[in-house]
Amino acid sequence: MNEILVAGIDTSTQSCKVRITEARTGRMVRFGKAPHPDGTSIDPQAWWEAFQEAARQAGGLDDVSAISVGGQQHGMVLLDDSGQVIRDALLWNDTRSAPEAEDLIARLGRPPRRADEGDLDADTMMRGRERWVRAVGSSPVASLTITKVAWVSRNEPDKARSIAAICLPHDWLSWAIAGHGPAAQGNGNAGLESLFTDRSDASGTGYFDSATDTYRRDLLAMALPEGMADTVVLPHVLAPHEIGAKADPRIAGKDVPGGCIIAPGGGDNAMTALGLSMQVGDVSISLGTSGVTAAISPVPAYDMTASVTGFADATGHWLPLACTINASRILDAGRTALGVDYDELADLSDQSEPGAAGITLIPYFDGERTPNRPDAKASIHGLTLGNTTKANLARAFVEGLLCSQRDCLELLKRLGTETRRILLVGGGAKSRAVRAYAPQILGKDVELPKLDEYVAIGAARQAAWVLSGDNQPPEWPIEVEETLTGEPEEETYRQYRSWRK
Repeated sequence: MNEILVAGIDTSTQSCKVRITEARTGRMVRFGKAPHPDGTSIDPQAWWEAFQEAARQAGGLDDVSAISVGGQQHGMVLLDDSGQVIRDALLWNDTRSAPEAEDLIARLGRPPRRADEGDLDADTMMRGRERWVRAVGSSPVASLTITKVAWVSRNEPDKARSIAAICLPHDWLSWAIAGHGPAAQGNGNAGLESLFTDRSDASGTGYFDSATDTYRRDLLAMALPEGMADTVVLPHVLAPHEIGAKADPRIAGKDVPGGCIIAPGGGDNAMTALGLSMQVGDVSISLGTSGVTAAISPVPAYDMTASVTGFADATGHWLPLACTINASRILDAGRTALGVDYDELADLSDQSEPGAAGITLIPYFDGERTPNRPDAKASIHGLTLGNTTKANLARAFVEGLLCSQRDCLELLKRLGTETRRILLVGGGAKSRAVRAYAPQILGKDVELPKLDEYVAIGAARQAAWVLSGDNQPPEWPIEVEETLTGEPEEETYRQYRSWRK
């Protein structure tokens, strides 16, 4: 039987990965990876170059029949009327737009006939958050695209007036693979009307309602210069298994009859869920650059406290999630502070006890999104002359990471989200200490899927789904490496909550 190949692309914060996969079985055939530059403000050209290098390392895309791109959510890519990028993209973890988030909330929350520009009282803000949540499932925070557009309008008005289209990282790379943008080679066609996206990524912009699958241009108007919201091009939102475009044959599918199709793609969290074959009742905790606790839900989620974002998934369901800016980097900070590697950090942690002898790390090193404290810093509490040891400090770093994700899990439970199974993935899941303490702190057995590139797998699975024309994605096996068990230990989390406040 001849192989049918599809490509799943993960254009993440740190790198681009290309996974060539056999469409019927999910078996990986080839793989490539190339780094992205550091920073929270990036020229998208770097993503294009990394994609090309990753594709080259994966042996090229000439024999690939379908492609899907999973990407970091929320990043703002602005294009002018010739299809050129106007300014560096502001990424999800760029917090400069926190004041604009507060302003957008206040503007929607002000009582009728009141227009105090400086009005940020508690009632106004609460009312504003609730109205945003009802409108689009989420209330503005610095991560969301709409706040970044508002920041450009306020701080770079000339650039704002040049905006002809707004898209997200995965939208832009899909569009480029179709032969637009950096691949156009001056053909004179901007191709802005060819931009496309999916429900999962659109639902993270702050101006798309995934319950009705419509853009809220009235909300986007609050972030753009006057009169622009009705004319700016926004990517067409595709159904989960709808074809978005054909790839430029110079890039992919040159050897495939009919050419290579491009699937809708999606946000990285939705692609992870698709890669894990998650069903309603499943919860994933992904420990990467960010920490994401997400669940599959058959209905939209509306958290009036705005702690849980009501995103869509990549199958037609929803993906309520709570996200932390700080995740695996918490372990990196602990290693740096103690001068140890990952195994040594785990060994030190094991020499301590649950609760780290009273030491608690609140790990908001780069500000935080859950809870929404963009200007926060990390802090250590409970130090005494008797408990300040390397072992206790090491344990406090590991427990701080897990307790921050327990916060996210509790927020999902509060909404009534079913949590019958927990899956732990991401680079942070490699830590022996994280694996050992996760069931205790999360209060439930934890399944540990084999470490793999689940965003790229999810993207490849979507590509195979679109290629097949079936109503459901293909069933690919997911290997669970281990089920982590342990007695729930609530005191550590209670201690954490007492200091978090």
